[in-house]
Amino acid sequence: MATNQIVLTGKVGVITGGARGIGLAVARRLIASGARCSLWDNDAAALAAAARELNAPDQVHTAVVDITSETAVTAATTATCARFGTVDLLVNNAGIAGVNKKLWECTPAEWRAVMELDLFAVYLCCRAIVPLMLPRNSGRIVNVASIAGKEGNPNASHYSAAKAGVIGLTKSLGKELATTGIRVNCITPAVIETEILKQCSPEHVAYMLSKIPMGRPGGVDEVGALVAWLCSDECSFTTGAVFDISGGRATY
Repeated sequence: MATNQIVLTGKVGVITGGARGIGLAVARRLIASGARCSLWDNDAAALAAAARELNAPDQVHTAVVDITSETAVTAATTATCARFGTVDLLVNNAGIAGVNKKLWECTPAEWRAVMELDLFAVYLCCRAIVPLMLPRNSGRIVNVASIAGKEGNPNASHYSAAKAGVIGLTKSLGKELATTGIRVNCITPAVIETEILKQCSPEHVAYMLSKIPMGRPGGVDEVGALVAWLCSDECSFTTGAVFDISGGRATY
């Protein structure tokens, strides 16, 4: 009998940037579907608040981790496995918007900070967790890219380049794992109502909203619903794909 209920019972997920925003919404949705989740974030206080909000101690683990550090990612992976045994799902969500400046006005440090967290950290997390999935020939990886990675937002060259890199990484890794039971896909949100908008100038936010045919930002729960399906066994014949969630801004 067909069902509309996504079932993730028995699955263990790692969600980077899981303490707030899209990451927390994803955790909420995965837990409601039966998964156990390890939330990785660099903000200990926010992680503690998220765990209290989720109110599911048997299903929630938290790890304070700098995901731009190979050593820290390895330690967090070990801690997650110690708590839940393995990892079945990886949602690479953590990211920063960075400053809103023209490319030549960005300092190398400003550019590098965005690339490190928004792209290099995705590589580190995949590198640590894919080997856990391979022996079981099963797993789901969902990378949170951005509409900026498709179209390139002005005054956000670092962010646009990093998110384009995430799209390319997804396509490559999806092909590398295509003959296994591991599926790798990414999503490309437009403006979503999260704290990351506070990092952007009002003019930049207005620009991004003006490009959305629906005329509104997306909600974190809308993103969580899409990610939950991509994490499920129902997503079985799709890998290396890019899923639009931009209110109609980019339907390709």
